[in-house]
Amino acid sequence: MSSTAYITSEQLQAYNSALSGMSSYQAFGDLKAVINDKANTELVLMDEAIDTFTEVVVDMIAVQQVAEMAETAASPQEEADVQTFVELNQEVLTITQEEVDTYNTSMDDIETHANNASAYIAVANNDQAVEFLEQGIENANTTAEQTTIFYDANQQWVAMGYNTTRNLTAVYLNGNDNFGLDLYISEADVLLAGSESEYYLTGPTGSGYNCFMFGTECEL
Repeated sequence: MSSTAYITSEQLQAYNSALSGMSSYQAFGDLKAVINDKANTELVLMDEAIDTFTEVVVDMIAVQQVAEMAETAASPQEEADVQTFVELNQEVLTITQEEVDTYNTSMDDIETHANNASAYIAVANNDQAVEFLEQGIENANTTAEQTTIFYDANQQWVAMGYNTTRNLTAVYLNGNDNFGLDLYISEADVLLAGSESEYYLTGPTGSGYNCFMFGTECEL
């Protein structure tokens, strides 16, 4: 009968795995993983917004062609050619209110989700900030998975609330704490970075309509 009490290889492996798991067990949860999950969710939403933006811009891109034709028209005949082109392509060149609404909404969504993702990634990668929030979780006697974590653009912080209390713990992103997180830059800096980006330089605004659409008339 002794064989019925043998310890199998599967049981041994399960025991050792459980033992190993105990050494890495985090009683208050894995806060960094929770924050990174939120960042990844925001990145997915940002990618979806970029896809929507790209689709509507492609539909509206003929406007750039008309603008370039009008800008380079140097004679009455060339100006007449622009007018003829517009008349022949009126339907294609017409922009609907739906397209404008989609464009504007996608722009807002890209900015919102990019800001959210940047805020979460910055906090998750700052060991001091993570330790500060983890201490808040311990003080509230809850877990990271039970917290509510959100980025507030008006307050310029990533805040964390708990199911067991209404108190909030927050990490500022504007340099107003001791964690060295100062993520905000001026609008001029954003526009400058955008004007030097590959997306702009290889797009229809930077490279021209014919270069972007057909690969012709590209300046070397």
